[in-house]
Amino acid sequence: MKVDAMLRGTGLAEIAGEAREREAAGVDGLWSFEGPHDPFLPLMPVAEHTSRVAMGTAIAVAFARNPMSTAYVAHDLQVHSEGRFLLGLGSQVKPHVERRFAMPWSHPARRMREYVQALRAIWSAWNDGERLAFRGEFYSHTLMTPFFTPAPSAYGPPAVYLAAVGDQMTRVAGEVCDGLLPHAFTTERYLREHTLPVLEGGIAASGRSRADFSIALSGFVVSGTSEEEMAAAARGVREQIAFYGSTPAYRPVLELHGWGELGVELNRLSRGTDPDRWRRMGELVDDEVLATFAVVAEPDRLGDALLARFGGIADRFTFYAPYPHEDALFAPAAEVLRRG
Repeated sequence: MKVDAMLRGTGLAEIAGEAREREAAGVDGLWSFEGPHDPFLPLMPVAEHTSRVAMGTAIAVAFARNPMSTAYVAHDLQVHSEGRFLLGLGSQVKPHVERRFAMPWSHPARRMREYVQALRAIWSAWNDGERLAFRGEFYSHTLMTPFFTPAPSAYGPPAVYLAAVGDQMTRVAGEVCDGLLPHAFTTERYLREHTLPVLEGGIAASGRSRADFSIALSGFVVSGTSEEEMAAAARGVREQIAFYGSTPAYRPVLELHGWGELGVELNRLSRGTDPDRWRRMGELVDDEVLATFAVVAEPDRLGDALLARFGGIADRFTFYAPYPHEDALFAPAAEVLRRG
């Protein structure tokens, strides 16, 4: 299992130093995300100041861009990194796509399948000289002149990973993508009983096997070197679980475990005006819920506990630890995962 990390820095200068340090520390991949900053730009200094680590977006909002725009930036990062770029895409939710990005929203799974197919058609036109003649329900790309055609990539197109929670998007990932980015708001039971069967059906429909596919999982962990650190870590993870659990689209994960009412209550509280509501919501995540969503263990036991839970599922793993900590805290677990 490869062990990745999310980029911490936001300034391009500090990201360069961070990337060098983390590559030297043995990290296998570095991921950016679409939050208060563009997800692609931070990967330029990663590509320039490292030679080994993979780098990817986890995630870039697909529907905030058209396939052609995404194809260009992904192609350039793939070439600039000498084949180390992983394009992680996600759909986002309707209010953000329509009201934040002013872009159209409809049939997200069908649109995403076509989006990835359009990307592959564009890359084939650039890399293989095929005539660009993509016509779909949502996107049409039929014009590509020499002036706008980049030189072929010596490394081929980037691998495409797709973030998914529901069945339809998970199947799309299996059918047309190279990897899956399961949402961190998941559990071992949901992955094994729900996500994997749907994913494997999509992979089979594409004529491939699970060996041709990668799952990059970001998993909640609670760890620390003292009781105080463990308590602070648990508090941070409880609040993050509560935040995600308040989203109706993620409720099926709770419902599988019989905790549907918890999702209803978290959603109700999230829509209130109490400035202390996020802490209160976290307090609703009891020890059983915490231990189901997160691996709770001291540093020397964490790696074995993660392997027991996600062995055979994840090909890449990122420690999701929304609380103050040093990278060294997870070093023993990372070594176990790489050996495992």
